[in-house]
Amino acid sequence: TLKLFCFQVQRTQPPPEEEEEAEEEETEELGHVDTYAEYKPSKSTIGISHPDIVVETNTLSSVPPPDITYVLSLPETTIKGGLLSALQLEAIIYGCQQHEVILQNKQRAGFLIGDGAGVGKGRTVAGIILENYLKGRKKALWFSISNDLKFDAERDLKDIDAPHIPVLALNKIKYGDTATSEGVLFATYSALIGESQAGGQHRTRIKQILDWCKPDFDGVIIFDECHKAKNATSTKMGKAVLDLQNQLPRARVVYASATGASEPKNMIYMSRLGIWGEGTPFRTFDDFLHAIEKRGVGAMEIVAMDMKVSGMYIARQLSFSGVSFRIEEIGLDNDFKLVYNKAAKLWAEALQVFMRAADELGLVSRKSLWGQFWSSHQRFFKYLCIAAKVRCLVELAQKELEAGKCIVVGLQSTGESRTREVLDENDGHLDRFVSAAEGVFQSLVTKHFPSEKQRREKAPGNKRKRKWAETVAIIVIVSLLLSTARIEEMKQDLLHKISILGKELPLNTLDELIDKFGGPDKVSEMTGRRGRVVRRPDGSVRYESRAEQGLTIDHINLKEKDRFMSGEKLVAIISEAASSGISLQADKRVKNQRRRVHMTLELPWSADRAIQQFGRTHRSNQVTAPEYIFLISELAGERRFASIVAKRLESLGALTHGDRRATESRDLSKYNFENKYGTKALDKITKSIMGHIENKVPPPKGYPGGCAMFFRDMKLGMMDVGILCKDPRFGISTEKDCSITKFLNRILGLEVHKQNYLFQYFTDNFDYLIEKDKKEGKYDMGILDLAPGNDEIYEEKQEIFLTAGNPQDGQVVLYKISVDRGMPWEEAYSRSLKLSGSDEGFYLSLKLRGNHPCVLLAEQGRGKNFIVYKPNIGKQSQTESLDKLQQPAFVCLKQSSFYCAYTNTSILPRLNGKCKKIEEGQECLQGMRLRQYHMLCGALLRVWKRVADVVSDITSSSILQIIPAVTVDMCWKS
Repeated sequence: TLKLFCFQVQRTQPPPEEEEEAEEEETEELGHVDTYAEYKPSKSTIGISHPDIVVETNTLSSVPPPDITYVLSLPETTIKGGLLSALQLEAIIYGCQQHEVILQNKQRAGFLIGDGAGVGKGRTVAGIILENYLKGRKKALWFSISNDLKFDAERDLKDIDAPHIPVLALNKIKYGDTATSEGVLFATYSALIGESQAGGQHRTRIKQILDWCKPDFDGVIIFDECHKAKNATSTKMGKAVLDLQNQLPRARVVYASATGASEPKNMIYMSRLGIWGEGTPFRTFDDFLHAIEKRGVGAMEIVAMDMKVSGMYIARQLSFSGVSFRIEEIGLDNDFKLVYNKAAKLWAEALQVFMRAADELGLVSRKSLWGQFWSSHQRFFKYLCIAAKVRCLVELAQKELEAGKCIVVGLQSTGESRTREVLDENDGHLDRFVSAAEGVFQSLVTKHFPSEKQRREKAPGNKRKRKWAETVAIIVIVSLLLSTARIEEMKQDLLHKISILGKELPLNTLDELIDKFGGPDKVSEMTGRRGRVVRRPDGSVRYESRAEQGLTIDHINLKEKDRFMSGEKLVAIISEAASSGISLQADKRVKNQRRRVHMTLELPWSADRAIQQFGRTHRSNQVTAPEYIFLISELAGERRFASIVAKRLESLGALTHGDRRATESRDLSKYNFENKYGTKALDKITKSIMGHIENKVPPPKGYPGGCAMFFRDMKLGMMDVGILCKDPRFGISTEKDCSITKFLNRILGLEVHKQNYLFQYFTDNFDYLIEKDKKEGKYDMGILDLAPGNDEIYEEKQEIFLTAGNPQDGQVVLYKISVDRGMPWEEAYSRSLKLSGSDEGFYLSLKLRGNHPCVLLAEQGRGKNFIVYKPNIGKQSQTESLDKLQQPAFVCLKQSSFYCAYTNTSILPRLNGKCKKIEEGQECLQGMRLRQYHMLCGALLRVWKRVADVVSDITSSSILQIIPAVTVDMCWKS
């Protein structure tokens, strides 16, 4: 079936004179479209089916890819033998086909593989390299995020029967040497900015790469996990990625990332897609970014569809059918709360001590000081949050192991830096487990407490007369002598209090986990750290390197992965360093085929990073799908963020859950605080807590001491964590540049009950603002369905317009369609025969609507609410209470055979027998069974700016709503 996409332009608020009539109109709501659809190649016919179910977003599935013109050179054994699945072969064909296109800026067009974790991007990329190798292009560049992934690249080439293509590691080649061999040059993104300190012919890696490629290089450049280069204009690495593409205009560029096109700002390095620049609707990337961000969620979907239609993009992901999710809520015991609250109070005291010391010294620039203070503050409380869940995790894991499963524990941080600091302090000896939290606090005070050195460094230069300079110098020396003792005393007092608190603080989480699971012999650790603290058989503790005899630290993670996959070890712990590229699923090809139980001890703040980590255990060719357990403490923020990830995963599995309308998971927009609603909510709560405004949202109920005490405590608490600060000129004010991220990090420094109540107040305001915008028609609802119920859509007419550009995809079509919202009498009667409740059935409203009585069918819903069906709008979006149906205005028609089937005429009250809108020369649509819409479809990106300008002129909303629709005629024709 062919699906259309439209922008629905409607007035968000009726004019004042229409308000009375608008109240009479039945509420109408667009439904949410199915989030995912099962994916099958539509135009490629070669290859065997993928071993697992793969899905595609519904919007992408509604548009076809271009016709195939490229002929593959891959050997028949690779295709028919199933070394590459039909899905992977399709991506290779479209990638190579796109590489035949030359953009208007004379550069070769690139291709974006947006396949999710587990679909097999590695093999697809290897297939593209092999295809070009067979066409005579013997050299290729492969960039990724870790040198360890070179072995994965070799494995992928071997898996598709191309072991003869060598993979050369750039980090093993000296700067002065030239890599003359053919094959794949494998490098990390950080290598692009590598520079030699020893001199020689090749002083930089990028020059070495360019010399290897030669200026006329037309081979493949793979940017794997390319989201790592997203800050292309603000980082040296990002600029190097752009520079390499500009230096090699004929190269065949492939971008590969599961999250690369999730946000428009992250696409800046994708210069070869030809969306912006010469000969496109957007002169620069900034023009493109501004246009897309201004128009909300639907805009990015239009971009994705346009890219797929043009043949430059493909994005599938593994279905989460069979995957189970559960959240384990972990209550904090009283002892832990006591320690946490002590720590929060000591940090609040430390803030005051740091400020007094800085004032005493008269520090002019304090940016570096506070940068160190707050980063340490964030790490300290992060370690505490994780430590609160260790005991429960081990208990749960033991039960799962006894049930015949194996465990994968996901966390982000390892605490290695503190361990190495203690090791250095003790001349390389360590006989105890280290508290990472205590170390962070101690290190901050020891290294960054305000000092005379900082003041001297910040003192003004000697630009005045010598006599004045000498006077200032004398004053400074006297001041130093007077303040040194006081500052040193403050510092030592703070260190003493930290050492006392340190005796109660939890130990380093990673070391403690490994110890509780039975030591390194039982646990496969896949992290970035080089050493760890372990317990020996005699009970003593020592520090040891993770490197093994004959293996470098670069190879140890791969060795540990093999031990887990072979079943030698049944517990694996992975950090962010091992969250990209590594495969830990219950693969049919490995010995350990136990079901994976993936337990998240520490969730990353980024949902995309979380999905990357979950993709380690849910991949193609697995015997069983994994089980995800989210461990959530009662500390503020953690629970809400876990729900984000859970909802995202559930939306991927919606195809098998029966609920195909995953309404709240679209782009995580409802639960993502880093948007305009989060900023407004933060502004509202800070102003109301400071007493500057009266907030319509009341504070949470149940706070000890009531509302007055809540506002007083929150004001003091937000000062303790630096969200509010005292300014000598303006009194108490919000810290400059206080973002949502900063707010969520800082409130962890409040006592447990305070941070939970403050976070609740914030989320209450956040939800209120969203609901307010929804009521006013200003909220971007994501992708909505034009006909959410049994509605039928009919095409009335179409106009075709041609746009500048490729004739194949340069067509825009304006459709006029009508939607039949009504419910026929036959369907209503049939439904009524199945009703059994005493209050269910037909009702007649004695209140006339125009000249017609209003008849409805009521069906029992939840509780005392009833689902209502009306002849002119079908199923009503809002339920009605039994009390309302039993009012004198309604009469229950028990055995009625009467049902009013309205024709397509307005049923609203009329003025002097006429509709107000018709009198004003407008088309009347309110109350109509048939609703008419105009839909703009096709290559919308090419006319984006003109459409946006027109819409801005006729509506107060900046949202362009994207809506899929299938007409009755189209379904019949197909």
